[in-house]
Amino acid sequence: MTLAFLKPKNKKNRKRRGRGNASGLGGECGRGHKGQKSRSGYSRRAGFEGGQMPLFRRIPKSQGFNNDRFKTYYDLVNLSQLDSFDEGSEITLEFLFKEGLVTGKYPIKILANGTIKKKLNVSAHAFSKTAIEKIEKLKGTCNLVQYK
Repeated sequence: MTLAFLKPKNKKNRKRRGRGNASGLGGECGRGHKGQKSRSGYSRRAGFEGGQMPLFRRIPKSQGFNNDRFKTYYDLVNLSQLDSFDEGSEITLEFLFKEGLVTGKYPIKILANGTIKKKLNVSAHAFSKTAIEKIEKLKGTCNLVQYK
């Protein structure tokens, strides 16, 4: 189809209300007879249910407050996962990300689950107390890195 094939006046006229009964949209202009909805300026507020107690007023208000939104979430790494790496290796934040042990979305915390048999130099945002003890017992180091 091209512009050459378009028929003249290939567009519908908009409905012009209140222009006499012969137009088909005169008289009440499609609003029916009398009543609040037929008046000019009528608008119902959102959530109005015809006088019935609306849903937002039937449901109880949420009570209380907690500090969950201020909680720090961590990407957790266990010592058993780090034991697979070579003796004396540097375990940095980037290294853990490349190995797929962390998402990079949260700060990294090292936990003491499992055993470790190798000396490792580990950098992370947080360590559990027992994880620090286990790493330093084998002459490894724990480097705390500041989280942005």
